[in-house]
Amino acid sequence: MHILFLSHYFPPEVNAPATRTYEHCKHWVEMGHSVTVISCVPNHPMGRVYSGFKNRFYHQEEVAGIKVIRLLTYVTANAGFFKRTLNYLLYMVMTILVAPWIAKTDVVVSTSPQFFNGLAGYFVAAIKRAPWCLEIRDLWPDSITAVGATHNKTIIKLLEGLERFVYRKADHIVAVTYSFEQHIIRKGADPSAITVIRNGVDFDVFKVQKKNQQFAQRLGLANKFVASYVGTHGMAHGLDVILDAAELCRQDNDLVFLMVGDGAEKQRLLAEKNSRRLDNLIMLDQQDKSKMPDIWSVSDLSLVLLKKQDVFLTVIPSKIFESMAMKKPIILGVQGEAQALIEEAQAGICIMPQDAHQLVQAVRQLQTEQDNYQNCAEAGYRYAKTHFDRSLLATQYEQVLRALIG
Repeated sequence: MHILFLSHYFPPEVNAPATRTYEHCKHWVEMGHSVTVISCVPNHPMGRVYSGFKNRFYHQEEVAGIKVIRLLTYVTANAGFFKRTLNYLLYMVMTILVAPWIAKTDVVVSTSPQFFNGLAGYFVAAIKRAPWCLEIRDLWPDSITAVGATHNKTIIKLLEGLERFVYRKADHIVAVTYSFEQHIIRKGADPSAITVIRNGVDFDVFKVQKKNQQFAQRLGLANKFVASYVGTHGMAHGLDVILDAAELCRQDNDLVFLMVGDGAEKQRLLAEKNSRRLDNLIMLDQQDKSKMPDIWSVSDLSLVLLKKQDVFLTVIPSKIFESMAMKKPIILGVQGEAQALIEEAQAGICIMPQDAHQLVQAVRQLQTEQDNYQNCAEAGYRYAKTHFDRSLLATQYEQVLRALIG
């Protein structure tokens, strides 16, 4: 079958939606299907076009057998509600304009957020006369109001109306958590038209690594216990807690915090680190995928953090699965479904979100209790291998799409 997948993000971008989309599509190609992805020029999260790319009206390439079409976009940093909304709207318009020229399509998949990326699937599916599968990776507008991106009640009501519209109109919905499934049902979707396919990990990419001693030496991490946060430095994450924890650990000469990534909060956090002279905190810019094995090889544990907001009770950050695959114990500052998963997997320690004292206590516990550390590493790996192998999840997803075609 020919699968047309609409995704605002795609590699070489390294965020969760780009990775999920790429890994599913790659597996579908390996299964013998034809896959076309419509995306943007890569620019997330800095709002700068990646080296080797141009923001052109239309560009086509092939990535791992996937036909990738990149369309003109309004390039802006991942900050500022109205600029980002313009970015999302232009993507939807461009996708609708290009859709008639795409080859015969058996099924259209659109992933949300970004919200207008999801909505684009409704129009493109109508143009292609194909069934529409809507993937929900986050709850909009709930998540943007939770982090204070907008307080405009008119805009929020409009987005809530569009949210209910897409839930009713989609031929099938794939949700990434069971909490999302319940929310979608409450908003009016048919329960029989929803399948939960959680995030996962490609075990061929995220592997257990020996420590790169030269890389550790270069970063000043030799003979250090390293607690790493790797990912977007956004409004939702509450990363000030890492700075507070680093300040509490000033006297621990063998403990270092490492933050890797970019986002709307990066420059503010960097300025705060410098102002507080936190020499035991190292902050690196977003790294190319090829650098990630080195980053994780010098990391002893993974920090997975979000703000203390009710909306985040429903999410499961994808870096959980990647950490498990690499046998990195997790300190989780997220409540709800993510906490239940970590506790069931016995893959780490759960703390209250945005609590620096609990964060420090958990880090020191894993640093000093070697048996506990090894048990978390091994248990997390086994759990991920059993439940979250991306190849198995991609097969499950393929069966959903095949059934949708009928």
